[in-house]
Amino acid sequence: MSGQLLAALMFPALFVFVFLGLPIAFSLLATAFLFGLPIYGGVIGLQMYAGITQTASQFLLSAVPPFVFMGFMLERSGIAERLFDALRMWLGRLPGGLALATMTMAAVIAASTGIVGAVEVVIGVMAIPAMLQYGYSRVLVSGTICAGGSLGTMIPPSIVVVIYASVANMSVGQLFAGVLAPGMIMVTLFFGYILVRCIMKPEEGPRAPVEDIVPIGRRLWITLTAFVPAVVLILAVLGAIIVGIATPTEAASVGAVGAVVLTICYGRMTWTVLKETLTQTLLVNCMILLIVVGGSMFSGVFRIHGGNELVSTVVDALGVGELGLVLLLLTVVFIAGFILDWVSIVLICLPIFIPLLAAANVDPIWFAVLMVVVIQTSYLTPPMAPSIFYLRSIAPPEITYSDMYWGVLPFVCCQVVTLLLVFFWPEVATWLPTVLVSGIE
Repeated sequence: MSGQLLAALMFPALFVFVFLGLPIAFSLLATAFLFGLPIYGGVIGLQMYAGITQTASQFLLSAVPPFVFMGFMLERSGIAERLFDALRMWLGRLPGGLALATMTMAAVIAASTGIVGAVEVVIGVMAIPAMLQYGYSRVLVSGTICAGGSLGTMIPPSIVVVIYASVANMSVGQLFAGVLAPGMIMVTLFFGYILVRCIMKPEEGPRAPVEDIVPIGRRLWITLTAFVPAVVLILAVLGAIIVGIATPTEAASVGAVGAVVLTICYGRMTWTVLKETLTQTLLVNCMILLIVVGGSMFSGVFRIHGGNELVSTVVDALGVGELGLVLLLLTVVFIAGFILDWVSIVLICLPIFIPLLAAANVDPIWFAVLMVVVIQTSYLTPPMAPSIFYLRSIAPPEITYSDMYWGVLPFVCCQVVTLLLVFFWPEVATWLPTVLVSGIE
């Protein structure tokens, strides 16, 4: 059997393991092992061990643990509850005010964790009871929570972007700068949709009653103690990375220390909190890094079998130009999102995509931002929609799957609009990184 045929069979074999219920990391490892045997034979174990040492030697991946720790510690600090209270006081009297407060909180929490599922669970546990209590539409509640959770993919410091930069050998700071403007555009579109919908149908997002209005002094105090510290910490971490003052690992470590300080200041630090935070950090990092190891081994075996040459031959036969190639690759990413998690998509697809994009002279930052938006969109898009499964785990029984599916569709449209803006106007993604590089030089 030819090497390229074996390369082509690796993807069906991977999906068979996934559909059998094997965790994605072990599915990648098993596929790499089986298809690596014809090449390496009895020394396949040594070759796979080399993949572990290669992953462990990637300095950029050392930024992942402190970012994850920072997110979990901020979650334990009570910052989310304080943020929601502060935002509800300022936005509650607007049409759909609680939904707007929830989306704002989601953007801030996303900037502190960078983990999609964590954002959705944190905001959902607090916001769903409050919105249902005020009579919000279950469809709007579902869509707001799912879309807010998806911002963990786009808003820096996204773990997706850190892994992408590691695989593509790109600057994390430039990629953070690249996704910043599209992320803000997406949040603005989400805001606009909620506001317009609740103005047109006030019963779906009622204003908070007058008796809930809090004196201005108390609002300012809660905002000063809840909103400002978190935002300052996040901006300091991101700013240090984007402008090149600190490496991602250094900035993330400072952010982790800052999260501990905030937790102590809020009186939430206990040995139990520290233990739970460290345990969750360890589990999430083990999961991510094991997938990184599996993805590296999978892509390595795929390349040795001549997989990259096979893909290049297929693309050449299709005769697509630069834009056609980008659309083709984004379609592959979108479809893969129905089956695979974001880490696996990046690790499997990117090593195959990079030579094709380089040969076509595609701007790497532009494509990176497009790919991140598509990954986020697949996170919300039925029928698989991981966001809906996260929501189901925390939502009350009266919120049905139908409410969830109808709720996410308008937000998917907002994501598609963001994708089109970046696609047709690449400067949306490339302008800020270019300015920062010019400024540093």
